[in-house]
Amino acid sequence: MTDLAPDAGYSRKNDKLKTALIQHDALSFAGLSERLFGLLFSGLVYPQIWEDPDVDMEAMQLTSAHRIVTIGSGGCNMLAYLSAGPNQIDVVDLNRHHVALNRLKLSAFLHLPSHGDVSRFFGEAGLASNVQAYDLFIAPKLDKAARDYWNGRDLIGRRRISVFSRNIYRTGLLGRFIGLGHLVARLHGVDPSELVQARSIREQRQFFDKRLAPLFDRPFVRWITARKSSLFGLGIPPQQFDELARLSEERSLSGVLRGRLEKLVCHFPLKENYFAWQAFARRYPQPHEGELPLYLQEGSRDAIRDGAERVTVHHANFTELLAGKPAASVDRYVLLDAQDWMNDEQLNNLWTEISRTAAPGAIVIFRTAAESSILDGRLSDTLLGQWEYDAARSQELCRKDRSAIYGGFHIYRKKP
Repeated sequence: MTDLAPDAGYSRKNDKLKTALIQHDALSFAGLSERLFGLLFSGLVYPQIWEDPDVDMEAMQLTSAHRIVTIGSGGCNMLAYLSAGPNQIDVVDLNRHHVALNRLKLSAFLHLPSHGDVSRFFGEAGLASNVQAYDLFIAPKLDKAARDYWNGRDLIGRRRISVFSRNIYRTGLLGRFIGLGHLVARLHGVDPSELVQARSIREQRQFFDKRLAPLFDRPFVRWITARKSSLFGLGIPPQQFDELARLSEERSLSGVLRGRLEKLVCHFPLKENYFAWQAFARRYPQPHEGELPLYLQEGSRDAIRDGAERVTVHHANFTELLAGKPAASVDRYVLLDAQDWMNDEQLNNLWTEISRTAAPGAIVIFRTAAESSILDGRLSDTLLGQWEYDAARSQELCRKDRSAIYGGFHIYRKKP
């Protein structure tokens, strides 16, 4: 089913999101930083999810019997998982904008007439006809909460759905952060969009070494990457910043970000990495330029459409959703990087429910800003002892992650 659950509508103030983010007193520096991040994170953050679904699916080895619980974010990966035909997917997200976007994507696959219509709606996402397609095919089929959201108005009075007549990938917190990065680069004499003119990895490497890498030595860039708030647009909360900053004597993320950008630019051919296209061209590639995300490839459409009714989208957090499930009822868990935000109590509560609901052979996957798994030394021995960490496979798949933004990818399997 695709009904929004468990609540009938969206909390306009995103109270659940604030509860998850706020851990310190409002008058403390840490508390102020958390509240600023929460304010920015209460709007649309990720128009496109920034984790590589090919890596996820290699790790999970999905079959038609598997029941998945995943964080929604931009919804792309949930749709990619559907292409493997799993038995059931529960999508959870604390951000009401992400919930509405996931609902829209599912309804588009169910009700748009053809693959071409889906591809235009999400692959090009800048056509006036997309709004007409929404009004004609999607809106009548959406639940009331989702329909009210997309028919609602933004801060300057435009219908929210009109973002698909412009370019949704330039919006949201991440889209605007990428735009700001382009502006800073151009002010230093570099146009990042020129990267897509490269015709080989060698040319990509030359562009990075000569044009992009020197930017990270500029005083302004070093100064700004030492400010926690400057990186909130990447979805890096204060807790993640502190973890990454420990790697630098200057407590600046300049070196860390340069290394992550190097992977994005230099480790994969452009034609195979739509993340690089979004970062540098601000769009997906055209068919002659490169590959689209798995969910927008024509061969995936039928499986996604046929499986969309097996997805339920919840405006809830992971732990509370699992608390309502029977024991041994989930096969695969996708936590994205959410644990980087958690304190020890939240982390142990989450894994208590994961361990209770995990079916035999269950797999948990997640990402971390730093390279190491965050569970050692924080998760109780009783909980951690129920799981086996596949370090070698985790490192192998982390190297293959084309999104390149995370330091670690981690796979845990339930012990017999």
